[in-house]
Amino acid sequence: SGQKVCYGAFKRSCYKLAYFQDLSRRVGFQEARQACEIDGGALLSLESEVEQQLIENMLQNLTKSGSGISDGDFWIGLWRSGDGLTTSSACPDLYQWADGSISPFRNWYTDEPSCGSEACVVMYHQPTANPGLGGPYLYQWNDDRCNMKH
Repeated sequence: SGQKVCYGAFKRSCYKLAYFQDLSRRVGFQEARQACEIDGGALLSLESEVEQQLIENMLQNLTKSGSGISDGDFWIGLWRSGDGLTTSSACPDLYQWADGSISPFRNWYTDEPSCGSEACVVMYHQPTANPGLGGPYLYQWNDDRCNMKH
């Protein structure tokens, strides 16, 4: 399930957001990717600051409705393939979009990506968390373990 929103001005004119306050309904990266593909889409690829802002506005509207705001990061379609742990300085360049798009746009949180065993990417949505070195944990990107539930 999820909320579908369409705009004519973007390459991908429709977006579907799924936000689960119920932790048992959250899924890992591959499950989220498969759910999008079954639905005829793909996990989100962000191509510009303008598109990033559009998604932020959509998330603000989505989480204002219902029973209030709660923490819960969102999977996006950025991930790092390769063998095992990667800690080299080249690591940030190894991330690619799951749908094959080639956008170089990135919106990493301060000190991210941390790489290592974290190869899949979420968009932060932690409105109740105390701000860190990079400010509030809202809408910037963080690499996470692919089996985490978001």
